[in-house]
Amino acid sequence: MGAYKYVSELWRRKQSDVMRFVQRVRCWEYRQQPAIVRLTRPTRPDKARRLGYKAKQGYVVYRVRVRRGGRKRPVPKGIVYGKPKHQGITQLRFQRNKRSVAEERAGRKLGGLRVLNSYWVNEDSTYKYFEIILVDVAHTTIRNDPRINWLCNPVHKHRELRGLTSAGKKFRGLRGKGHTHHKNRPSRRATWKRNQTLSLRRYR
Repeated sequence: MGAYKYVSELWRRKQSDVMRFVQRVRCWEYRQQPAIVRLTRPTRPDKARRLGYKAKQGYVVYRVRVRRGGRKRPVPKGIVYGKPKHQGITQLRFQRNKRSVAEERAGRKLGGLRVLNSYWVNEDSTYKYFEIILVDVAHTTIRNDPRINWLCNPVHKHRELRGLTSAGKKFRGLRGKGHTHHKNRPSRRATWKRNQTLSLRRYR
Protein backbone atom coordinates (compact mmCIF):
# COMPACT_ATOMS: atom_id res chain seq x y z
CA MET A 1 0.00 0.00 0.00
CA GLY A 2 1.11 3.54 -0.70
CA ALA A 3 1.43 6.29 1.89
CA TYR A 4 -1.90 7.90 0.96
CA LYS A 5 -3.70 4.63 1.67
CA TYR A 6 -2.44 4.68 5.27
CA VAL A 7 -3.40 8.36 5.65
CA SER A 8 -6.92 7.72 4.36
CA GLU A 9 -7.29 4.74 6.74
CA LEU A 10 -6.39 7.03 9.66
CA TRP A 11 -9.13 9.46 8.63
CA ARG A 12 -11.60 6.61 8.26
CA ARG A 13 -11.12 5.69 11.91
CA LYS A 14 -11.86 9.06 13.48
CA GLN A 15 -12.78 7.48 16.84
CA SER A 16 -9.35 5.90 17.32
CA ASP A 17 -7.26 7.20 20.23
CA VAL A 18 -4.71 8.83 17.93
CA MET A 19 -7.24 10.70 15.80
CA ARG A 20 -9.37 11.78 18.75
CA PHE A 21 -6.35 13.32 20.45
CA VAL A 22 -4.97 14.94 17.28
CA GLN A 23 -8.35 16.34 16.26
CA ARG A 24 -8.97 17.77 19.73
CA VAL A 25 -5.62 19.58 19.71
CA ARG A 26 -6.14 20.83 16.16
CA CYS A 27 -9.64 22.07 16.98
CA TRP A 28 -8.25 24.13 19.85
CA GLU A 29 -5.74 25.68 17.45
CA TYR A 30 -8.43 26.42 14.85
CA ARG A 31 -10.55 28.24 17.44
CA GLN A 32 -7.74 30.71 18.10
CA GLN A 33 -7.44 31.63 14.41
CA PRO A 34 -9.69 33.76 12.14
CA ALA A 35 -12.80 32.38 10.45
CA ILE A 36 -11.05 32.29 7.04
CA VAL A 37 -7.33 31.53 7.06
CA ARG A 38 -4.88 30.50 4.34
CA LEU A 39 -2.89 27.28 4.77
CA THR A 40 0.52 26.37 3.41
CA ARG A 41 -0.62 22.82 2.65
CA PRO A 42 -3.80 20.76 3.02
CA THR A 43 -4.48 18.99 6.33
CA ARG A 44 -5.73 15.93 4.41
CA PRO A 45 -3.38 15.61 1.40
CA ASP A 46 -4.97 12.34 0.26
CA LYS A 47 -8.48 13.84 0.24
CA ALA A 48 -7.33 17.10 -1.36
CA ARG A 49 -5.60 15.26 -4.21
CA ARG A 50 -8.69 13.12 -4.81
CA LEU A 51 -10.68 16.34 -5.19
CA GLY A 52 -8.30 17.91 -7.71
CA TYR A 53 -5.58 19.60 -5.64
CA LYS A 54 -2.01 19.63 -6.94
CA ALA A 55 1.07 20.90 -5.09
CA LYS A 56 1.93 23.40 -7.82
CA GLN A 57 1.65 27.11 -8.49
CA GLY A 58 -1.86 28.45 -8.78
CA TYR A 59 -3.47 26.13 -6.20
CA VAL A 60 -4.24 27.49 -2.72
CA VAL A 61 -6.04 26.05 0.30
CA TYR A 62 -8.09 28.03 2.83
CA ARG A 63 -9.75 26.81 6.00
CA VAL A 64 -13.22 28.22 6.72
CA ARG A 65 -15.15 28.09 9.97
CA VAL A 66 -18.96 27.80 9.88
CA ARG A 67 -21.22 27.95 12.91
CA ARG A 68 -23.23 24.79 13.47
CA GLY A 69 -26.95 24.48 14.10
CA GLY A 70 -30.19 25.51 12.45
CA ARG A 71 -31.11 28.84 10.91
CA LYS A 72 -33.30 31.24 12.86
CA ARG A 73 -35.72 33.28 10.75
CA PRO A 74 -34.40 36.87 10.59
CA VAL A 75 -37.53 38.82 11.61
CA PRO A 76 -37.43 41.99 13.77
CA LYS A 77 -38.44 41.31 17.40
CA GLY A 78 -39.82 37.92 16.39
CA ILE A 79 -42.87 39.43 14.70
CA VAL A 80 -44.15 37.40 11.75
CA TYR A 81 -47.32 37.72 9.74
CA GLY A 82 -49.63 35.33 7.95
CA LYS A 83 -50.87 31.91 8.96
CA PRO A 84 -49.75 30.32 12.24
CA LYS A 85 -48.41 27.40 10.18
CA HIS A 86 -45.80 29.71 8.63
CA GLN A 87 -44.93 31.64 11.79
CA GLY A 88 -42.02 29.46 12.90
CA ILE A 89 -38.86 31.32 13.92
CA THR A 90 -36.66 28.68 15.52
CA GLN A 91 -36.07 25.04 14.61
CA LEU A 92 -35.81 25.90 10.91
CA ARG A 93 -33.23 24.21 8.67
CA PHE A 94 -31.27 26.02 6.01
CA GLN A 95 -31.69 24.35 2.61
CA ARG A 96 -27.99 24.38 1.81
CA ASN A 97 -25.37 22.33 3.63
CA LYS A 98 -22.57 23.76 5.78
CA ARG A 99 -19.87 22.85 3.25
CA SER A 100 -21.65 24.89 0.58
CA VAL A 101 -21.86 27.85 3.00
CA ALA A 102 -18.12 27.56 3.67
CA GLU A 103 -17.39 27.56 -0.08
CA GLU A 104 -19.58 30.64 -0.53
CA ARG A 105 -17.77 32.58 2.19
CA ALA A 106 -14.36 31.70 0.76
CA GLY A 107 -15.51 32.61 -2.76
CA ARG A 108 -16.86 35.99 -1.68
CA LYS A 109 -13.73 36.81 0.32
CA LEU A 110 -11.37 35.74 -2.49
CA GLY A 111 -13.09 37.03 -5.60
CA GLY A 112 -10.07 36.59 -7.88
CA LEU A 113 -9.85 32.85 -7.21
CA ARG A 114 -12.18 30.05 -8.37
CA VAL A 115 -13.51 27.44 -5.95
CA LEU A 116 -12.60 23.95 -7.15
CA ASN A 117 -13.79 21.75 -4.28
CA SER A 118 -13.83 21.37 -0.50
CA TYR A 119 -13.81 18.78 2.28
CA TRP A 120 -14.48 18.44 6.02
CA VAL A 121 -11.53 18.63 8.43
CA ASN A 122 -12.88 19.09 11.95
CA GLU A 123 -15.80 20.09 14.12
CA ASP A 124 -16.65 20.84 17.73
CA SER A 125 -19.89 21.70 19.52
CA THR A 126 -20.03 25.20 17.99
CA TYR A 127 -18.25 25.13 14.62
CA LYS A 128 -17.54 22.97 11.59
CA TYR A 129 -14.25 23.46 9.78
CA PHE A 130 -13.80 22.92 6.04
CA GLU A 131 -10.82 23.30 3.76
CA ILE A 132 -11.53 24.92 0.39
CA ILE A 133 -9.35 24.28 -2.68
CA LEU A 134 -9.13 27.44 -4.78
CA VAL A 135 -7.42 28.02 -8.12
CA ASP A 136 -5.84 31.22 -9.48
CA VAL A 137 -7.06 31.17 -13.09
CA ALA A 138 -4.85 34.15 -14.02
CA HIS A 139 -1.71 32.10 -13.33
CA THR A 140 0.18 30.91 -16.41
CA THR A 141 0.74 27.45 -14.93
CA ILE A 142 -3.03 26.95 -14.59
CA ARG A 143 -3.86 28.39 -18.01
CA ASN A 144 -1.37 26.08 -19.72
CA ASP A 145 -2.47 22.91 -17.90
CA PRO A 146 -5.10 21.08 -20.01
CA ARG A 147 -6.38 19.19 -16.95
CA ILE A 148 -7.47 22.31 -15.07
CA ASN A 149 -7.71 25.17 -17.60
CA TRP A 150 -11.43 24.44 -18.13
CA LEU A 151 -11.84 26.44 -14.91
CA CYS A 152 -10.47 29.55 -16.68
CA ASN A 153 -13.63 29.79 -18.79
CA PRO A 154 -15.72 32.79 -17.63
CA VAL A 155 -18.83 30.59 -17.18
CA HIS A 156 -17.17 29.16 -14.06
CA LYS A 157 -17.02 32.50 -12.24
CA HIS A 158 -18.41 32.04 -8.73
CA ARG A 159 -19.61 28.50 -9.40
CA GLU A 160 -19.93 28.06 -5.61
CA LEU A 161 -22.65 30.75 -5.51
CA ARG A 162 -24.70 28.95 -8.19
CA GLY A 163 -24.66 25.45 -6.74
CA LEU A 164 -22.23 24.06 -9.34
CA THR A 165 -19.59 22.62 -7.01
CA SER A 166 -19.82 19.11 -5.60
CA ALA A 167 -21.37 20.39 -2.34
CA GLY A 168 -23.79 22.55 -4.32
CA LYS A 169 -24.95 19.64 -6.48
CA LYS A 170 -25.48 17.54 -3.37
CA PHE A 171 -27.99 19.88 -1.73
CA ARG A 172 -29.72 20.32 -5.11
CA GLY A 173 -30.28 16.56 -5.20
CA LEU A 174 -28.18 16.04 -8.34
CA ARG A 175 -25.83 13.37 -7.00
CA GLY A 176 -27.77 10.43 -8.47
CA LYS A 177 -28.74 9.43 -11.99
CA GLY A 178 -31.50 7.44 -13.63
CA HIS A 179 -35.23 7.08 -13.16
CA THR A 180 -35.03 7.35 -9.36
CA HIS A 181 -33.76 10.93 -9.64
CA HIS A 182 -35.67 12.19 -12.66
CA LYS A 183 -37.72 14.57 -10.51
CA ASN A 184 -34.55 16.44 -9.52
CA ARG A 185 -33.55 17.48 -13.03
CA PRO A 186 -33.01 20.11 -14.26
CA SER A 187 -33.94 21.23 -10.74
CA ARG A 188 -36.62 20.41 -8.19
CA ARG A 189 -38.41 23.72 -8.75
CA ALA A 190 -38.26 23.46 -12.55
CA THR A 191 -39.76 19.97 -12.42
CA TRP A 192 -42.50 21.13 -10.04
CA LYS A 193 -43.30 24.09 -12.28
CA ARG A 194 -43.42 21.86 -15.37
CA ASN A 195 -45.76 19.40 -13.67
CA GLN A 196 -48.08 22.16 -12.41
CA THR A 197 -48.34 24.02 -15.72
CA LEU A 198 -51.21 23.12 -18.02
CA SER A 199 -49.92 23.37 -21.58
CA LEU A 200 -52.74 23.86 -24.10
CA ARG A 201 -51.19 23.82 -27.54
CA ARG A 202 -52.96 25.38 -30.52
CA TYR A 203 -53.05 22.16 -32.58
CA ARG A 204 -53.76 19.33 -30.13
